[in-house]
Amino acid sequence: MDGLKDERERIAAGASLPGISEEDMVVYKATARQRMAQDEKELLVRRKRAWETVRWAAKLLKEEFGAHRVVVFGSLLCSKCFNKWSDVDIAAWGISPTDTFRAMGAVMDLREDIEINLVDIETCRATLRAIIEREGQEI
Repeated sequence: MDGLKDERERIAAGASLPGISEEDMVVYKATARQRMAQDEKELLVRRKRAWETVRWAAKLLKEEFGAHRVVVFGSLLCSKCFNKWSDVDIAAWGISPTDTFRAMGAVMDLREDIEINLVDIETCRATLRAIIEREGQEI
């Protein structure tokens, strides 16, 4: 394992790999930097869309399903935690038990590209509720 770490440090310091020319390494590094920059831009757009979706969901849950409080929690609240595979977690208070599944479906249908999970605060585990109460952000 230390040999692999040493090799990575050597490459990061500018050394070339056996069989790869310096010119090819320059092209490789430039392409990698461009790809990383593009990935970062796409992630910022995805995070922005996720926040827009959370606001739409909160409005929908309040206006159509009688929620009096909606909270987002999880990876969306931490920019370093949110990635291209992250879903969005929200919890709501005040939705009638007879409307819970319809509300979950309505929220899930808001976007195809970002999964949204609605937690029924009245039926979730106490440990999850405590996390939501402590770390969640009201919308």
